[in-house]
Amino acid sequence: MKVSEVMTRSVATVSPEQTAREAASFMLSNDAGSIPVTDGDRLVGMITDRDIAVRGVANGRGPDTSVRELMSDNVICARVGDNVDDVATQMSEAQVRRLPVVDENDRLCGIVTLGDLSREAPGQEATEALEGVSAPGDQHRQ
Repeated sequence: MKVSEVMTRSVATVSPEQTAREAASFMLSNDAGSIPVTDGDRLVGMITDRDIAVRGVANGRGPDTSVRELMSDNVICARVGDNVDDVATQMSEAQVRRLPVVDENDRLCGIVTLGDLSREAPGQEATEALEGVSAPGDQHRQ
């Protein structure tokens, strides 16, 4: 099964020029811990609630700090044609609960979460990913 069959296609994003306050407001209203950052339709980063708290507030940056200053720009992502087994392995190894899904031109097409895998994909894909995400390991950035 391909990731394009289980991913969420409608994904809200923020631009690098928006503020940490705007990103945090979105997270609050949508009960989300991260948001893809796009320039037009191209994925350029991810910003998480932890980015805002640790890179922002803990370092004395205010709510008007740009998303660009706080986001992770080396985003781990899946490709639309990837197999869900491979995506689950990738999520486990990177210890992330969600991955943006991009096309061959790095345009954001959707996002896949552990929930998507557990609801839609047959087999042990979600279990494998969850075990990796839950295991103690290196610090991750998204």
